[in-house]
This record gives sequence, structure tokens and C-alpha cells, in this order.
Amino acid sequence: MTETFRLSMAQLNPTVGAIAANAEKVRTAYAEAKAAKADMIAFPELFLIGYQPQDLVMKPILVNTAMAMMEELAALTLDGPAIGLGAPYAYGDALYNGYWILAEGRVKQVLRKHHLPNFNVFDEKRLFAEGPIEGPYAINLLRIGSPICEDAWHEDVAEAQVESGAQILLVPNGSPYFRNKFDVRLTHMVSRVTENDVPLVYLNMVGGQDDQVFDGGSFVLNRHGRPAHILPVFDECLRHVDFTLTDGKWVAEEGEIAHHPDAWEQDYRVMVEALRDYLGKTGFKKVILGLSGGIDSAIVATIATDAIGAENVHCVMLPSEYTSQGSLEDAKDIATRLGCRYDFVPIKAGRDAITDTLAPIFGDLPFDTTEENIQSRLRGLLLMAMSNKFGSMLLTTGNKSEVAVGYCTIYGDMNGGYNPIKDLYKTRVFEQCRWRNANHRPWMKGPEGEVIPVAIIDKPPSAELRPDQRDDDSLPPYEVLDAILEGLVDHEESVADLVAKGYARETVKRVEHLLYISEYKRFQSAPGPRLTLKAFWLDRRYPIANGWRDPS
Repeated sequence: MTETFRLSMAQLNPTVGAIAANAEKVRTAYAEAKAAKADMIAFPELFLIGYQPQDLVMKPILVNTAMAMMEELAALTLDGPAIGLGAPYAYGDALYNGYWILAEGRVKQVLRKHHLPNFNVFDEKRLFAEGPIEGPYAINLLRIGSPICEDAWHEDVAEAQVESGAQILLVPNGSPYFRNKFDVRLTHMVSRVTENDVPLVYLNMVGGQDDQVFDGGSFVLNRHGRPAHILPVFDECLRHVDFTLTDGKWVAEEGEIAHHPDAWEQDYRVMVEALRDYLGKTGFKKVILGLSGGIDSAIVATIATDAIGAENVHCVMLPSEYTSQGSLEDAKDIATRLGCRYDFVPIKAGRDAITDTLAPIFGDLPFDTTEENIQSRLRGLLLMAMSNKFGSMLLTTGNKSEVAVGYCTIYGDMNGGYNPIKDLYKTRVFEQCRWRNANHRPWMKGPEGEVIPVAIIDKPPSAELRPDQRDDDSLPPYEVLDAILEGLVDHEESVADLVAKGYARETVKRVEHLLYISEYKRFQSAPGPRLTLKAFWLDRRYPIANGWRDPS
């Protein structure tokens, strides 16, 4: 008689702190696994409280509530499959990132995470105690080792568990997206399989949490690193995986290998899912944004429409005397193409009132960026008023290039609760718009076709805060600026490194200066989805008062 084991992989989307709602997801998935005659259902890392909980996990009441819920959920397993579920575990005076094994109506074992990541967006050494390297657990015929997320990126935990008798490895994860990360994960997991000669299940969650999106893409590897299953990215999915004992070794039967889209599609999906979940998990149903006729607000309006539908997106054009006729036409054009509500609110009367109010103080001082910023801040004030009145979240629209060098006005166009393109450099904004015009997917709620007018993509970028203004009057051309910023920000390169690549030292030093003096703006900026390993927030934490400048 062939010995078999059915594992259900629950690639689902939790909400941080929503213990009851997350537990209900567990119950629903558990019922499906039970109906499928699974031996075990597995959920991702810290699923019961959501990931990442950050300092929320320091609240004893949250931990106690989660642990009590685990006892409730354990009762489900009295006459059904076992459960593997991530939740905090308080033991003695220590708090652990735990993976709870529930079976036979009780808590059978709690594994404690050993390697605590403390880099990029992770601060687990601040929150949790380091657990011991623990052995495998037995479910029916099978002995399973479960390195928890970071544990599987190192050799020792998996090796110890297999040496102690584990016949497969089940790795629960809370692994957030960055561009091309699937290949990085796969490489590490293939190493664990090769070293230990056992199948491996890599289980990741999906969904947005503040700046991070968990992209799923869970998979099962057989010996020699051969994929047996690959789950889709970004979508919730419950996959039943059958293991059979063949010649004394367990093998995963082959199933569906989902196709993963390219980086352009995945980046765009991240921005859509991040906004959709940020709104949903904070209680907002509608958004409002200033639509300038420029490319940044155009792509943000498109992302918002794809996330929550045109009926929930309110676009407002707030022109001044410097707003070109082309921008007026382009703004209305894209709102019409998307099907969003569009309002026209000139700022002249308000600006004149502010100018008159300040005239006795400013006297004969010449027009400068002060007056430019008054326009931006007045727009921010009007948009926030409409946000308050209608209960819509205001979206801000600054790309990574602008946010990097401070080419944005604090308390003006930086006003807003979320920035969908915060980690997208300007040169990628252009290409991302072209990609969206050429592609439509079922998860997009907006219309297909050329939704972003080519006129918006092709025209020279301008803030339109003074006559005939262009971005390249104040900044290097974006292809140069972005290359320098990628060097300074994403790769931590020195000025000398960039000069050696052919960029003028004066230009590099100027960009470096703008980058450092704009830190205070970024400190107060809205969150936005992480697309790279050096997004502005948790990935890159610089002091605001900072006297360092590269002497090279």
C-alpha cells in the first residue's frame, strides 16, 4: 500500500492586528482542507496577527489574545487535519516569533524562530528573543522540519532538523516583494534542498501592509531542486500538495506551475495591491488627488482606478495662470478615459488673497520659490479640505526622483495619506505608463487600452509654478539624475564611483547635496509601496541633521 500525505498550502492575506478576522480565514481554509482530506494545513509566518506587526507585538494584551486564540483553533484539529500557524509565543520572560503546530485537539509543539532578521525593513532582534534550533514534529506518517522564514536562508536550522529525522522541510514566510525577488528566494531554497536531500515547501503570504507587499509565489521543490508546484504571485490561493513515500523517500507529486509575469507587470501590480489593501485595511473606500496634466498624477490616477474602480476616484484640476492649455486638456482627457469624477477648481482667488495678506511683510522682495510654493501649498490645502469633506483619502503623486532630491513641496504637493509611486524613479514612470497602455489584466478595475494620453507621456515635465518652467531647468535630465540616484541610494556608491562611470563631478555633488538636505521632507512624507531594496522609509534610515558629505 502506497503511503501518502496531503498538505494544504494556505497562501492568504492577513491584516495586522486583526486577530479575529485572521482566525476566521484560518477556519474557512481549514474547512476546505478538511473536505479535501488533507493531513495538515499550513499558514505563513505570524499569520494570526499579520506581518509585519512592528512594535504592536510588544503589547502583552495582543500576545495574550493571540495565544488564547491558538488554543481555540487547536480544538478544530480533534477530528481533522493538523494546523501549522504562525503566531507570537510568550514563554517565561521572552517573546518568540513562533510557529504553532496544532494537532489532535491540542497545541502539539511551538517552534521558535532562531535567526532574527535585522536588515532592510526587518527589526526582529528588537522585538523577539532568539529561539533554539529545534527538531522536527510528526504528523501522521511524516516527520516535518519547519525553519521559519530567515531560518531557511541559513544552513544550520534545516540541517539540524533533517539530521534529527525531518523528511521534508516546510518553511513559513512573511517575505515582502522587491523587484526580481522570486529568483533570490528560489536560489536559497534550492541550496537547502541540495544540502539536505529532502523536498521543501516554501509558503509565503500575500497582501499589502503599509509600504510592503507580500507577493506569494509559494512553491514546492523536490530533490535536486526540481519545482513540483509554483503558486501564483499576489493572489490568495489554497493548494493541496500530495507527497508519496517512494523507495523510502518522500516525493511531492507534480502539480500546477504558475507563470509569473515580468518585472514591469509585477511592479505595477504591487502599486495597485498596495493601495487597495492600504485603503481597505485603514477603512477608506475612496480617494482624491490633484490631476495636473502631468505624467505622475496621470499614473497615480490610473493605479487608483485599477485598485478601487473609477467610481471611487475623484480627480481635481487646480490651475493657476501658469497652467498650460495642454495641461488643462490632458488632465480632463485622462479623467474622461478612466471614467473618474473630474472637477475644475482654479486657485487664483485664494492665491491673490494670500499674496495680499503677505504683501505688508514681503514688501518689494522679488518673486522666488516662496511664491511658487504658495501655489503648491494652496492646492494641498484645498485638496485636504475636499478629502475631509468627502471622506476620501488624498493621494500624493511624487516619484522617487523628486522625493530623493526634494523637488516637491512639503505641506503642498506632498500632502496625502499614501503615495503609490514613491519608489518609482521618473524614468521608470514613463516606461510604466507605456506598459499600462499596452496591457490589461483581470485584476485591473480600470478600462483597457490607451488610458494615459501619449501627449502626457511625451511632453517635457514641468511643475508649472512660473512662466515656461521645465524640470530640467532645476535638475539634470532625468536619465542622468536617476542613474546618479540609483548609484547613491540603491547601491551606496561614492561620488568617485559615479565620476568614474562618466558623470560630471559637479553634477554628482549637487545631486548628493540635494539628497541629504531633503531628508526632513522624506521623514514627513506619506508611505508608499516598496519596489526596490532601497525604498525611502525602513530600507534607508538617514539622520535629518547630517554633516557628512562624500569628500571624493
